[in-house]
Amino acid sequence: MSKVGFIGLGIMGTPMAANLIAGGYELFLYDIHPPKAELIDKGGKACASAKEVAQKADIVIVMVPDTPDVDAVLFGKNGVAEGLSKGKIVVDMSSISPIETKEFAKKINALGCDYLDAPVSGGEVGAKAASLTIMIGGPQGAFDKVKPLFELMGKNITLVGGNGDGQTTKVANQIIVALTIEAVGEALLLAAKAGADPAKVRQALMGGFASSRILELHGDRMVKRTFDPGFRIELHQKDLNLALSTARKIGLALPNTATAQELFNACASHGGSKWDHSAMVKALEMLANFEIGQKA
Repeated sequence: MSKVGFIGLGIMGTPMAANLIAGGYELFLYDIHPPKAELIDKGGKACASAKEVAQKADIVIVMVPDTPDVDAVLFGKNGVAEGLSKGKIVVDMSSISPIETKEFAKKINALGCDYLDAPVSGGEVGAKAASLTIMIGGPQGAFDKVKPLFELMGKNITLVGGNGDGQTTKVANQIIVALTIEAVGEALLLAAKAGADPAKVRQALMGGFASSRILELHGDRMVKRTFDPGFRIELHQKDLNLALSTARKIGLALPNTATAQELFNACASHGGSKWDHSAMVKALEMLANFEIGQKA
């Protein structure tokens, strides 16, 4: 299955598609904006619609922002579903609703095709370096066929379970990340307000049980006040909305996730929707009327 379609060529999609082309696959490309010249120059073929991509490719990968976008790409006018034939595989690598994912899978299965939900973690850096973590839900047979493609885009590749389980794993990932950012923010803010040097506190904690990638990277951003866009707050808000809406539908309370979302909302309401998500600490600082780095 060497013919691959890729729909959604944004910050993440473009380097992911480039890695597939470099791996020797014939790629058929579609986006609402024309594919970047770098992909065409390397051999990618631009298509006029998602339908055309599905007609020409054996495996169709979708990488778009949110649940309604996936719905439109798959089932809208000139969408993927209109171009599919039996035996093809649709792979959604977007981060969307686990519940809606199960419905999308049923519709694709009814057309005689397999469906994999395969959201990723690792951001633009991971997409460029082909080091993404990929969490997959779907049938083993389809996973085995697509795994060589996953290996060109990521390192930690796990078939979690059936359709929807990949998206559920991504939602769980985003809960852990958000709550850990909040914990690091509280800890460094406490240290700074108590008169300790937050940079030294972070350095000490990196050698203990509290050490984590978030303390290492996001803690450093909090201390240095570098909140340039990385993984934007507005994207993390979207993911936590997915977590909270899914929890409501299955009768589950996520009180700390809701708190983290409120802190993101406070940042966004002060013009910070484009800040890196480590800037959640700014909401804590507003509550404390004290900023990390400020002299106690």
